[in-house]
Amino acid sequence: MSEQMRISVVVPVRDEEDSIRELLDGLLAQTRPPDEIVITDGGSTDKTRDIIREFVSDGKPVRLIEVEAALPGRGRNIAAAHAMFEWIGFIDAGIRPELNWLQLLAARATEDVDVVYGTLEPTVDTFFRECAAIAYVPPQTLTNGVLIRPRSIASSLMRREVWSKAAGFPEGLRSAEDLIFMNRVEASGARTVFEPLAVVHWTIKHNFTSTFLRFISYSRNNIRAGLWRQWQAAILGRYFMLGLLALLSLVLGVWWLAVPVILWVAMLLARAVVSIKRNRNQYPASLGRNFKRLLVLVPLIGVLDAAAIVGTLHWLAADSYRKRSTHLLEARNGT
Repeated sequence: MSEQMRISVVVPVRDEEDSIRELLDGLLAQTRPPDEIVITDGGSTDKTRDIIREFVSDGKPVRLIEVEAALPGRGRNIAAAHAMFEWIGFIDAGIRPELNWLQLLAARATEDVDVVYGTLEPTVDTFFRECAAIAYVPPQTLTNGVLIRPRSIASSLMRREVWSKAAGFPEGLRSAEDLIFMNRVEASGARTVFEPLAVVHWTIKHNFTSTFLRFISYSRNNIRAGLWRQWQAAILGRYFMLGLLALLSLVLGVWWLAVPVILWVAMLLARAVVSIKRNRNQYPASLGRNFKRLLVLVPLIGVLDAAAIVGTLHWLAADSYRKRSTHLLEARNGT
């Protein structure tokens, strides 16, 4: 079947001039190349479109759809709607596929399979990125005797009817739209398999500042997607308890503030140790290297917590306030 099937690979992009050429070169060099690559550019202001047009002008099987504004969900939906073939592969800019990625996915796409998920591996080319992967990338789990990471839309292949039946991706979210879509696909009863050897490499953020800014966006959109219980709920609960302990300093004196501070550091340290333990098979290391990891992981987990809280406050100040204002305006107009 994999020899007969035709595949459209769709990619949403915006301002990806630093990564789009590597992605297209990697897709065109596949041992089983895609029959077409459909790209939705959601309003790039850099040279992304010019680079893509070079591939189109050279006669490569690349199509560019230009729209004024599109978040990742809308970009994927537009590209998927314009795709010519039954099977649709999903991948993102900023990702480098292994040369046999699409071939391995296609090999699992038998008559009784609707969706094939590959593997998304973080690029850990620096010590900080290694620690970042340990801190927040979901670890591998043993499934059917094979260690694999959780599903990712950025390494997947599915029938067009699966995308259609799931009503496409949510279009108003900057992130978490892929989680909602994959949950819809699962709920639809699509027959799903995993191919852990179909690997794409994801370049994660390289320092504390860029990680903080990215996770603020993740946090806000996670709440907008209705998934806050899966992330922010536990974090907010911990810091609420620490805040209550800090308030006791009003009665017991300033010295009491040392207690919640010590508990906070101990909490971060414990979570860092757990993260290292969970990733010991993926990132084995000596005792000395693990100690160095702790020196990065403890503040990094604190940064992630801060981003989760700031993103939540951003949602409260912007999205929640706007929603309440809209409801009040509708109520007034109704009366």
